[in-house]
Amino acid sequence: MTATMRAVVYTGYGRPLELRDVPEPECPADGVVLDVRATGVCRSDWHAWKGHEQVPLPQIPGHELSGVVVDTGPEVRRWRPGARVTVPFVCGCGRCEFCAAGEAQVCPQQTQPGFTGPGSFAERVAIHAADLNLVALPDDVGFVAAASLGCRFATAFRALTAHGQLRDGEHLVVHGCGGVGLSAVQIGVALGARVVAVDVAEESLARARALGAEAGVRSAGMSVGDVAAAVRELTGGGGHVSVDAFGAAETCEASVRCLRRRGRHVQIGLLFGPAATPPIPMDVVTAHELAIHGSHGMPARDYPRLLELVSGGALRPDALVENVLTLAEAPAALAAMDAPSGSAGMTVVEPGRGLSR
Repeated sequence: MTATMRAVVYTGYGRPLELRDVPEPECPADGVVLDVRATGVCRSDWHAWKGHEQVPLPQIPGHELSGVVVDTGPEVRRWRPGARVTVPFVCGCGRCEFCAAGEAQVCPQQTQPGFTGPGSFAERVAIHAADLNLVALPDDVGFVAAASLGCRFATAFRALTAHGQLRDGEHLVVHGCGGVGLSAVQIGVALGARVVAVDVAEESLARARALGAEAGVRSAGMSVGDVAAAVRELTGGGGHVSVDAFGAAETCEASVRCLRRRGRHVQIGLLFGPAATPPIPMDVVTAHELAIHGSHGMPARDYPRLLELVSGGALRPDALVENVLTLAEAPAALAAMDAPSGSAGMTVVEPGRGLSR
């Protein structure tokens, strides 16, 4: 008889999300099976469910996760059952030139839970190339906090450190104060930056200020030019680093236009459809020698510095968690993203909550 577990499944784009019994994952030869202890509810999973990104169907969503190793494949050398771990949302193959260079986040054969294969809205999930992709959790970092790092904190951290090269005392501008944007605010403050938050909602700006942002620009009803002008006035000439953490043509353009000369724009919000080709002012990019970067997650090798900041209390990812739900409550939480929630906090699911282990 085939062993089963509980998981959230959708069988078609936009079709109902259902909690059902599904077969247990098979352990890859080079991978592990994790007992999922916490998993984030992320808008990227909503995009896949809606068909904005094509994924195999049926699908189990979920890509921001933490858990415990329960099984290992014969090719795994670094991990044993019982290890507490988290995982980048982009997992490298472990064999290509990019993985060899430590850049697994752009691996051409990458796997992503919830996208290329079954995700973490389940009691257990399989992870490939475990020796490359697993990240050990310090004892003082809990599972909910680790899942909160997910694609939001990790993406924001690498965007600001590897691409933005953010330095102490510089002006950081964050366009869009949802999960990844507020993560960027908190990281920027921890790195000594002077942060300006931009959002359409006053509640989101209030959260950003509470996390240390010096100023906020409420962009509702404002043109791109007016947003950029407001930022330049607040920063005395423009941001040294600016990130589009929302993912819209307007926020991308505003992020570029609000930079001071030789500033750095980093795109971390996903752009789909017509928004994927925003009107970036290349004349300004050239004349002011601006740098334009895309940032796609963070490889496992870069997690130790982030985890040190979490362990030391400089970063508090769990401070952004507003709701911790059961697996049975996960479908409604993901479906609720059809409409703006008015909340800037994160939701995390604990698959074992309410279940006997």
